[in-house]
Amino acid sequence: MAVTLTYPDILSMFPEHLAPKRSESASFLIWYLENYYRLDTQEATDSVCDQRGDKGVDGIFVNDGDQTITVFQSRISQSDASTIGDTGLKEFVGTLAQFLTAKKIFALAASAGNAQVAALITRLDLTAKIGTYELRGEFLSNIEMDANGASFLSDHAPNVRFIGRGLLQQTYISNVRTIPSRAPRSFDITDFRITEYIVDANARAVVAPVKAKELVALDGIADQSLYAHNVRGPLGMTGVNKDIVKSIRDKSLHKTFPLFHNGITVIAKTLDVPLDAKSITIGDYYVVNGCQSLTALFQNASALSDELRILTKFIKADGSSPLAKQITDYSNNQNGVKARDFVANNPIQIRLQNEVAALYGAEYALEIKRGEVAPANTRVLSNENVGLQLLAFDLQEPWATHRKYQVFDDKYSDIFGRPEVTADRIIMCDAIMQAVAAALPRLENKLLEKYALTRYFLLYVIRQILESDPTGRSVLSTPDQFVRDGQERAKFVRCITNILLEVAIDLNLDSRDWDEDFDYRGKLRDETWVKERSKSLVADHLKQVQRGKCPSFGSAWLAP
Repeated sequence: MAVTLTYPDILSMFPEHLAPKRSESASFLIWYLENYYRLDTQEATDSVCDQRGDKGVDGIFVNDGDQTITVFQSRISQSDASTIGDTGLKEFVGTLAQFLTAKKIFALAASAGNAQVAALITRLDLTAKIGTYELRGEFLSNIEMDANGASFLSDHAPNVRFIGRGLLQQTYISNVRTIPSRAPRSFDITDFRITEYIVDANARAVVAPVKAKELVALDGIADQSLYAHNVRGPLGMTGVNKDIVKSIRDKSLHKTFPLFHNGITVIAKTLDVPLDAKSITIGDYYVVNGCQSLTALFQNASALSDELRILTKFIKADGSSPLAKQITDYSNNQNGVKARDFVANNPIQIRLQNEVAALYGAEYALEIKRGEVAPANTRVLSNENVGLQLLAFDLQEPWATHRKYQVFDDKYSDIFGRPEVTADRIIMCDAIMQAVAAALPRLENKLLEKYALTRYFLLYVIRQILESDPTGRSVLSTPDQFVRDGQERAKFVRCITNILLEVAIDLNLDSRDWDEDFDYRGKLRDETWVKERSKSLVADHLKQVQRGKCPSFGSAWLAP
């Protein structure tokens, strides 16, 4: 999906944000925060001032992770021939000057009265943060900046970034799956009655017993594109799926199959039942429930007979509509649905998966739903594991990684809904985890070595070490420079591995003083112990560096 920036076509990119009392530019900014800052819809909306009287401020976003305050101004031009000159940028720099000190921010909030910017300043606690956080500005537009504007920013406003048409197009990552179009398919229902339920002119459902032989001929089963909108892929031989296969192979059960099987749900853009009701024809279709059954039927096609029919619910609906999503979420109940399954179609996850495919497709694949099939010869990264890594590395809470449910529950937005969560950061964390795996066998305490939380503890320690090193801080801010290229990534893994081997030595010295019944499991869940232990290990590393006994990350990275 390409980004459209010409007016009025640009409005089609964010119809859900357009509202009578919200300007088009404010809607544009919400869309930008969702797609480029990777915020969820609620946080993006909460970051935008979309009413009058907001003192030239269109939005504010505070990133506590990298300690920055970004103030936004957004403008949509209706003319492609126009450009942004220095006049508008000078006005924005004047707006930004209102945030330079706590005193000025307090005065701004006081003068704004009931305007949204005042509430936003209070909610974000800007007066307390401005002293230690970096202040930045972003001017967003659907057109480009002219030479006067570029010269002004270069000479007078280095902390202001212009985001225009070219950069938006260059860096856009779609949050929509690319699904191939499908030729219409027909199902013979001669001598069988159908049940029809009409919701309105745009939505209706037909239920009929359909031959399994015809269902397995649907396009997209082999490559799983038929299940693109489902919350899961095939889950393999679960207990439920084993029973399905058993009943498929027992031909004496074929005629009674619809009596004990829950059926299949298909959403189709077109649904046609002729007046003679002898066939059902669908087009632009996909399966939202029954993935496990249909895969089992497909894999056991040789055992199918004409008597084996499946109760199939065909629903006419637009696949991108809220109704289709609701049907998908509510109709999955044969195998247990997890919180992870319900974010499989979340735009944040789809965008990350698309970005990994675009930048690392030959080497990596991001799995965002259970049972998803990745391209051959790729390193598959589960978004659940990615979430745990980000919880330990970015949120710096390794002691909480045993609570996996949080990744897709109450911490989901904190973990994934941040601008720094990109394909590059995901690959960077995986590269560090490869180094962790290489260092773990060096631990003398084998119980500690084998315990899952130890990996995230070491990931956290590396985070602290990188923060103490100028080049390491560049890893945190621009991971692409260290992992985008395969050879550079291999070098990065080697550098991190060497540091962790030294950390393992220090951890071994510590562990020798532990009691025989030392509760390593409890300690790795103890925030105070983890922080103190990490602080000590980082201090030991820095001492070794200062004494010349081991290189810093920076010196190792810059070495030829």
